[in-house]
Amino acid sequence: MDPTTDNAAHTGDPGAARASLEALRAEIAKAVVGQDPAVTGLVVALLCRGHVLLEGVPGVAKTLLVRTLASALELDTKRVQFTPDLMPSDVTGSLVYDARTAEFSFQPGPVFTNLFLADEINRTPPKTQSSLLEAMEERQVTVDGTPRPLPDPFLVAATQNPVEYEGTYPLPEAQLDRFLLKLTIPLPSRQDEIDVLTRHAEGFNPRDLRAAGVRPVAGPADLEAARAAVAKTTVSPEITAYVVDICRATRESPSLTLGVSPRGATALLATARAWAWLTGRDYVTPDDVKALALPTLRHRVQLRPEAEMEGVTADSVINAILTHVPVPR
Repeated sequence: MDPTTDNAAHTGDPGAARASLEALRAEIAKAVVGQDPAVTGLVVALLCRGHVLLEGVPGVAKTLLVRTLASALELDTKRVQFTPDLMPSDVTGSLVYDARTAEFSFQPGPVFTNLFLADEINRTPPKTQSSLLEAMEERQVTVDGTPRPLPDPFLVAATQNPVEYEGTYPLPEAQLDRFLLKLTIPLPSRQDEIDVLTRHAEGFNPRDLRAAGVRPVAGPADLEAARAAVAKTTVSPEITAYVVDICRATRESPSLTLGVSPRGATALLATARAWAWLTGRDYVTPDDVKALALPTLRHRVQLRPEAEMEGVTADSVINAILTHVPVPR
């Protein structure tokens, strides 16, 4: 492991933890080209103990991104392809009868991991989608009345395809609200796409991250030290009021039928604190709030049908609100 990781693990030094987490970008770039905002979003979610919804067309390295992050953080990861016939027990685990002991024993499902990748989560029915709710909110799974805690850290990274809705089950608002961030994974720029093809031409194998040179540069101890430091990041009363004003403005927007809940306001405050600490400060500024407003709020609002027909998007509404809400000085 990288020496900085070892140091942070033994001393709990927040400075060493920040350096290790900053090194993630360079490490992930060995396998994934040009997705820095998504990498940052995933790190922010880990610091806030939140979950992430990744939205992008097929083939933009959503799965590779999560796998590489897990490898660079030395975390366990499991992936489940969500399909219409997937059952809740396929995710959480189930009781299995042991003929030798004549007793039922619990067989843990793939959700018992650090980074759980729910691929195309909107392709499975609500019954299976809801099997993740307890895991995401309570960090545990209850089977046959017995709660079983999940590992720490634990993050759900769910993906969905924004262009193909046939045969899908859109996530209800209550479940969308459980995701801390919604990150959009764009198509790469021309130069980034050239870099991707060049790597493949030189023998890059996305299934063999070790051969690509990806090594652990941070670990769970760094995350613990970082979380403790984030919790000490100062939030002034003016910043708290600014977050509240932004969220209340979404509830009054004529373009929206559903605004941001108090849980969404809490999430925006948490992500702004994590971002402030990652950028090297121990206090939150209005710019930190603005930087995380879109990924934290875009999935917590619902557009009016007439606004949607006019081409209005959740992002454009939030950007307009950020322009009009007075910024504290």
